[in-house]
Amino acid sequence: MSSSPHYIKAGPITRSFNNLVGRLARHGVSLLGSAELSVRGRKSGRMQRIPVNPHSHGGEQYLVSARGHSQWVRNMRAAGGGELRVGRRVRTFTATEMVDDTEKVPVLRAYLKRWGWEVNQYFKGVTAKSSDQELLAAAADHPVFLITVEK
Repeated sequence: MSSSPHYIKAGPITRSFNNLVGRLARHGVSLLGSAELSVRGRKSGRMQRIPVNPHSHGGEQYLVSARGHSQWVRNMRAAGGGELRVGRRVRTFTATEMVDDTEKVPVLRAYLKRWGWEVNQYFKGVTAKSSDQELLAAAADHPVFLITVEK
């Protein structure tokens, strides 16, 4: 049994699609609310860019890693924030990781309700209609960050 954190690496088709979505966001085209995340690399110090689906729930905004403990998640933990871009609109934010899995359950449920058509495959059968216990069991594999946009 592996002790490494859950992470599903993107294949070549997904990487190509993500590059397209990121490029579109950089040029002002958001697909259903997508944005380009820029976060400083924890080792390189260079800004790393990836398309994300910022998620609003209960008056707050979140970033959820459907694929698990990805590189952007590790970089976000080190950097504590980043930027969301759609065209010329850049929102700088701070990020606080939600460490209590029980607090993540309603956020994950709402995220899966909104984005499940795109991300259900990464949740091992857990959907927006799953029980609280099933969502709780999946929560540790899917980091969630509360983001606060700087004014």
